[in-house]
Amino acid sequence: MHTTTQTATYTVVDIRKTFSNFQADLSMIARRTGKMTPDKVDKFHHDVLVLAEGRYLRHVDITLVGALGTAIQASRYTVNADGSALTGDRPGSNDWPDIAGSELTVIVHYSENWWGLDASQKQAVHNRQLLSWSTTTVDTSYSHLQQSTAQGYANKGYELNKVNFK
Repeated sequence: MHTTTQTATYTVVDIRKTFSNFQADLSMIARRTGKMTPDKVDKFHHDVLVLAEGRYLRHVDITLVGALGTAIQASRYTVNADGSALTGDRPGSNDWPDIAGSELTVIVHYSENWWGLDASQKQAVHNRQLLSWSTTTVDTSYSHLQQSTAQGYANKGYELNKVNFK
């Protein structure tokens, strides 16, 4: 009788490869909506990656917010650091509208690791980021939108599972 075990171990490089798909999605959505410059896309990607590499990210949302502050459409990328997928899907299927008066934003949701940091440790992470982050009033339950499973991005067991809300 033979027993084999396969374990996937990932590195910072695997996290970066996985998040390159998030960056591609954000870039495509920014172009389609006309709501974010390529420079701003790069800055958001950088800052989200800082959190992901530190294991401080639970999930991150790309959200189109209407003039009244309500989410019109969103994509959520949930981190699964204990995944089994060695590779994932390709970015795409980003059918987003260009709605007058709306804005595109990125909303991060911190992991338990983040909440375990003291104030000086959190500040050290923020000092590595390029943008000033603040709290949001957007309802990120997206309960008024239809939810559908989308791509799964992965590299050597580090996964981002995407869900769309329309």
